[in-house]
Amino acid sequence: MSTGRTSPRIALALAGGGPLGAIYEIGALCALEEALSGIAFDRLDHYVGVSAGSFIAASLANGITPRELCTAFIENDGGEAFDPAWLMVPAYGEFLRRGLMLPGLAASALWRGTIGRRPITHSIERLASSLPTGLFSSAAIDRRLAQAFSRPGRTNDFRQLRSRLTVVATNLDTGEAAPFGRPGLDHVPISRAVQASAALPGLFPPVRIGDQYYVDGALKKTLHATVVLDEGVDLLLCLNPLVPFDASAVPGRQGRIPRIADGGLPSVLSQTFRSMIHSRLELGMKHYERAYPGTDIVLVEPDQRDPQLYLANTFSYRQRRQLAEHAYQQTRALLRERRGTLGPKLARHGVVLRETVLQEQRRLVGARKARATATLHETLGELERVLAPAS
Repeated sequence: MSTGRTSPRIALALAGGGPLGAIYEIGALCALEEALSGIAFDRLDHYVGVSAGSFIAASLANGITPRELCTAFIENDGGEAFDPAWLMVPAYGEFLRRGLMLPGLAASALWRGTIGRRPITHSIERLASSLPTGLFSSAAIDRRLAQAFSRPGRTNDFRQLRSRLTVVATNLDTGEAAPFGRPGLDHVPISRAVQASAALPGLFPPVRIGDQYYVDGALKKTLHATVVLDEGVDLLLCLNPLVPFDASAVPGRQGRIPRIADGGLPSVLSQTFRSMIHSRLELGMKHYERAYPGTDIVLVEPDQRDPQLYLANTFSYRQRRQLAEHAYQQTRALLRERRGTLGPKLARHGVVLRETVLQEQRRLVGARKARATATLHETLGELERVLAPAS
């Protein structure tokens, strides 16, 4: 605990979830940033990110605030606009490389199936290595982040950051977690580590770093919070954007999918994936509480009864704004609901839950423009009062 400490050690762990996960985490972080006094989310002691969460973690560690992330990623404003549509570019290089293997493999399979008298299934299996390992290219993640982190005051080098940053991927050949940013793996550019951590198998090809290949860090654990807990922190904030959807809580046909099976294969696979990673997270959280009693842990995640995040199209710009706003408002509601237990827990580390802010009517998307308009009206009103006597 941080009793007697003047500067408590505060860390942030961010789970993955694709573009939807990033949108939720940005909205939730903006709500937390406003509601919590005594904490700067761009100046924490340690960040750990997995998959899409690694993109957010790396940005925060580089001094980019949640509000600035919202401007770039949600509102597509300013010089650092990030569009998830970049991730829908086909992996042409992977298609070409695998395609060049096909003639030789086909000839070998034909020989084995005829002259070699091998079973036809054995011959067909030899053609499997000609299939692409991913449908879309993730090269834009490395390229765009490297460009963003090359700006003054930022860095693409783990070793040059003011705060600790750990980006977790999975070594494809060993199945072990690869904590980029830790000694021995801190020479890899941050942008490249994020690309590896977000390489969801089947969707993106594995990312080669040195002589090893890496894929999504969520294959091993959902949060990888032990990375920071083992080093000792007083307060750990965890954000998990993906939860199973409780379709039974949607009465009648208020939702487009009152039953999961009605949504077809994509809905079934999504619910299966969400349930698996969330059950793993629940077990992990229980372990953290038992194994690290000296650390206060706060988990923020969506309401399982809410269909809006589950039914989202994250590649729609208009929906991105709506989803970020929804995550922002939902997190504010969660803080109000849990203020009785959260308030004392946060206060032990010098963090104050600003209840007056939570009671105000606030918006996330468009709030900056609304404040600018209000300031302009105030200025014009003042100017009118000054000029009134002269008229």
